[in-house]
Amino acid sequence: MENLPFLALVAADMQRVDGVIRARLGSDVSLVRQVAEYIIGGGGKRLRPALVLLSAGAAGYTGKSGGEGHLELAAVVEFIHTATLLHDDVVDGSGRRRGRNTANVEFGNAAAVLVGDFLYSRAFQMMVGVGSMRVMQALADATNTIAEGEVLQLMNCHDPAVSEDRYLDVIRRKTAKLFEAAARLGALLADAPPAVEAGLAEYGTRLGTSFQLIDDVLDYSGDTAAIGKSLGDDLAEGKPTLPLIRTIACGTPAQADVVRRAIVDGGRDDFPQVLAAVRETGALDYARAVATREAEGARAALQALPSSEYRDSLLELASFSVVRQS
Repeated sequence: MENLPFLALVAADMQRVDGVIRARLGSDVSLVRQVAEYIIGGGGKRLRPALVLLSAGAAGYTGKSGGEGHLELAAVVEFIHTATLLHDDVVDGSGRRRGRNTANVEFGNAAAVLVGDFLYSRAFQMMVGVGSMRVMQALADATNTIAEGEVLQLMNCHDPAVSEDRYLDVIRRKTAKLFEAAARLGALLADAPPAVEAGLAEYGTRLGTSFQLIDDVLDYSGDTAAIGKSLGDDLAEGKPTLPLIRTIACGTPAQADVVRRAIVDGGRDDFPQVLAAVRETGALDYARAVATREAEGARAALQALPSSEYRDSLLELASFSVVRQS
C-alpha cells in the first residue's frame, strides 16, 4: 500500500489484510497461485480495502468479540477488484499496469481470465464465511453491476456518439459501484443506522466516480512513470472518455472530427492531434471540475456520521481523489 498520510489510521490493519490476502490465495493448482500472487503483489494504493476499514471505523465498528470480519471483507473487496483488472486487461489487450507487464502478457489471456474467475469465486467463499446476508447481498449486487458496466463500456468502444450521461453511467457501474460497496460494508459491520449506511454508500459512489474521472484526465496529462501505463491507452482502445466527449461537444469542427476519427479507428496515430485538441478546448479542466464536484458531494455525504479521526480521513481521501497525480 502506498504511503498516504490519511491511511495511517488503518496501516496496521492493512498489513493484516495483506496477510489474509496471501493466506486466501492458497490453491493446490500452481498456476493459480503464480498468477494471483503476481497481480496481487503488483502494488497499488489498496484504496478499496482501506475504504472498508476507514468506513467501519467511521461508523463505530470496534471489531466485536475480537472478530476479523473487517479484515476478511477488505480482502474480499481487493479480490473482486483484482479479478476485474485481470479480465479488463484481457478485453482491452493491455500490456502495462502499475509500471510492469500485465498478467495476460506474462501468462497468456486464458490464464488471466481463469485466475480472475478463481479470485471471484474465492471472494464469494470468503463472504459466505462472514455469515451476513446483507453483506452477501451488497457484494453480489456490486459484482453484477460491475459486469454490466464492463459490457456497457464494451458497447461504447469506438462510438464517438457516446454522451456524457452515458459515459457517467458506465463509470458509476464499472468503477464507483465497488467503492460504494466497500463503504457500505463498513456501515454493515458496525450495524450502523440507515442514515449512516446511506451516507457512506453515497460517499463511496461519489468517491469512485471522482477517481475514475481523474484517471481519464491523467491519460492525457499524467506522467507515464507515475501512472504506470502509457499516455493515450484509452484512446488506443477506442474508449470515449470524458475529455474526448467534451472536446467533441465544444471544439471546432476540425477538432471534433479528429477526435471522432481517433475513437472510431483506435490506435495512437492521431494521439498528438487529439492531445492538442483536448488541451486547447479546456476539456481536461472540465473533467477535473466534474471530478471536483463529485468529491465535494462525497464530503457532503459524510454529514450523517459523527465526528472522528476516521471521518476526517475519509474527508481527506475525497480531497486526494482530485489532486492525485497517479
